[in-house]
Amino acid sequence: MELRQLRYFEAVATALSFSRAAERLHMAQPPLSRQIQQLEEALGAQLIDRSARPLQLTPAGRFFLEQTVQILARLKESAEATRRIAEGRRTVFGIGFVPSALYGLLPELIRQFRALNAGVEVQLSELITVQQAEALKTGRIDVGFGRLVLDDPEVQSVTLLEEPIVAALPARHPLLRRKQLPLALLAQEPLLLYPARPRPSYADHVLQLFKGRGLTPRVAMEANELQTALGLVAAGVGIALVPASVRHLHRSEVHYRPLADGAAVSPVIMNARVGDEGALLKQLRTLAMGLVQRRATD
Repeated sequence: MELRQLRYFEAVATALSFSRAAERLHMAQPPLSRQIQQLEEALGAQLIDRSARPLQLTPAGRFFLEQTVQILARLKESAEATRRIAEGRRTVFGIGFVPSALYGLLPELIRQFRALNAGVEVQLSELITVQQAEALKTGRIDVGFGRLVLDDPEVQSVTLLEEPIVAALPARHPLLRRKQLPLALLAQEPLLLYPARPRPSYADHVLQLFKGRGLTPRVAMEANELQTALGLVAAGVGIALVPASVRHLHRSEVHYRPLADGAAVSPVIMNARVGDEGALLKQLRTLAMGLVQRRATD
């Protein structure tokens, strides 16, 4: 598999036309078609349904397009950052985060960090916890904020806080009459999990909450993103368990209730490379701990 084949596939997959993609790539159509065929052979999967008019992506093709877009974006980001560093223009500091962290202390932490480091380019990457490990080891990010402890000898994890988990329910749901909801009762409701992949993730943490109490939840659907899960809650498809800070995302169709199980929490974990003693990382860690302490006394 070659990098140019990924670019060729992205062009064909987005245009859904070999001729338009070839024109966009400034190449003839036959060699483009051969390159896509070679890519499919290397993957052992058909990516494009050529019998459809217009062309259609197969399920494998739709999945591979998602991965291709991310890979090419990361390469572009890395190349641009490398040029900036080589030219001595700016220092780059990468921060990875799970989406739910944006409703807690992370926005204020980033604001304070950027205010103290005007000459540093802060690059933000939305990554679930397991993706942060690889991103740290490859240098794509310098620190990550996740929800799971990474079992990796090259990654150092520090738990900043334990955030209560709350139930997100659609408006007018009968359970909203209760002030607190036990997990045993929620196990009877259709459950919406996120993210669907990759795993392990926050979804597995939620499942373990039920399993640890001898409960088997009714999983109705798995969503790729928190926002999608909440949209499905609003549509009445099911309920979701989310970190309490998500309540700051106000949606009139979604209501929240605390859990009766006080031990049901989701940690906010700061991940970094083992042995990284950089000044910027130390400063960010100090700011994070200060924010946590102040919020605990508020």
